[in-house]
Amino acid sequence: MSIFKSKSIESIMGEEEHSKNKLAKVLGSFDVTMVGVGAIIGAGIFAMVGEAALKGNAGPSLVISFIITAIACGFCALCYAELASMVPVSGSAYTYTYATLGEIIAWIIGWDLVLEYAIGNIAVAISWSGYFNELIKSIFQIEIPLWLRIDYRSFIQRGYDITTVPHIFGIPVVFNLLAVIIVGFITWLLVKGVKESAKFNNLMVMLKILILLIFTAIGFYYFKSENLKPFAPGGFKGIQIGAATIFFAYIGFDAVSTVAEETRNPQKDMPIGIIGSLIICTILYIIVTVSLMGMIPYKEIANQVNEPLVAGLNYHNAPKFWVALISLGAVISTTAVLLVFQMGQPRIFFAMARDGLLPKFFSKVHPIHKTPHITTIWTGVFVGFFSAISNLDEMANLCNIGTLFAFILVSVGVIILRIKQPNRNRPFKVPFGFLIPILGIISCLYLILGLDKITWFRFIIWLIVGIFIYVLYGFKNSKLNIQKA
Repeated sequence: MSIFKSKSIESIMGEEEHSKNKLAKVLGSFDVTMVGVGAIIGAGIFAMVGEAALKGNAGPSLVISFIITAIACGFCALCYAELASMVPVSGSAYTYTYATLGEIIAWIIGWDLVLEYAIGNIAVAISWSGYFNELIKSIFQIEIPLWLRIDYRSFIQRGYDITTVPHIFGIPVVFNLLAVIIVGFITWLLVKGVKESAKFNNLMVMLKILILLIFTAIGFYYFKSENLKPFAPGGFKGIQIGAATIFFAYIGFDAVSTVAEETRNPQKDMPIGIIGSLIICTILYIIVTVSLMGMIPYKEIANQVNEPLVAGLNYHNAPKFWVALISLGAVISTTAVLLVFQMGQPRIFFAMARDGLLPKFFSKVHPIHKTPHITTIWTGVFVGFFSAISNLDEMANLCNIGTLFAFILVSVGVIILRIKQPNRNRPFKVPFGFLIPILGIISCLYLILGLDKITWFRFIIWLIVGIFIYVLYGFKNSKLNIQKA
């Protein structure tokens, strides 16, 4: 069937080489690794760790959840590294799937990646606003009005009095203005240029690693072993639910692959960036989680579930300086994640438009800055709008299931290419034959099963909408279709 037609790797590389809309190759291996760390360390460790500990009663066993998720991501990271070194162009899993599983699956995964990058960024922007308020409050003793940093539904669900907020024409004004502002700033920065954005990201990455290490030291100062008992109150099921929820903390290492086309030596830099960033972040996550679980009974985190590290400090009445520093770290971290995710999503749209599956204007490159400015601005508008009105937990879980699905297809893609083109040059090759990709598939399925039914329902609806768009536009305008016709 023509919907399952695939593009050869040669044609993908040739199109990138001869395209008028080319992206500037300005990133080195250090930049690429920092892009990965910048994308991974963010709302997951600064915000979702509290949700993951409470959901399913994972409690202190969340440390095991982190290790399980790291192993699953490690299998998939190796698969990403192999494909990224073979096909170093924009598009990430979308491009790899086009070369292995065919156009319809590539479209589905491209549409699915919107859940990872755009929807994920909505969750990150919401988290950013909470920590930014904590930072302002701890430094200046000024609190930004709640109705300007929360969505309407969360405001009502938490029992706040709607009559206390301003009304315009009888409509209550409750939306997350802080999230909109940071998304607008990041969008402007990314339009200016990827090298400038990478320099800004590198600085933020260094700062947030330092701040997390400081928090770890504080956590061990207040550490009490009795806080780790019982270690696994939710049993194995709690660990699984914790792993599925905290998966959000690992989302981002694959964002490295979206900048492959802008990397000077992608065959070497892509594997270094993907695997290196995952190792660095896993070590940090484990020590931070151990220190947090040891400094506060996990159920006490419920009082500040979206700011769990601050909850740990407040539990011990730690000096305001430390609260301010950790809040600063969260603001820096989530800003870096916003930057990298906002960098990744437009490049996937850019690749899809270059293939004809989206309108042509999405593939335009800025004449001066050499960035995909149209898709960057559209992504910024989408993320900004929904971050103003959405709930953190819902967005994070939807992001999780979309990313896990993408990881499964990338692992399948490695197996198919090994069978179809066993002799093709692979600058980086996943060891142990098919074992690692198969383990990646099994691990991701295990984590998906830990997500709730409503997340599955929303994901299925999202895929159905995507297929309708492909049928109505993508199939008719696909360049591969037109060429074969």
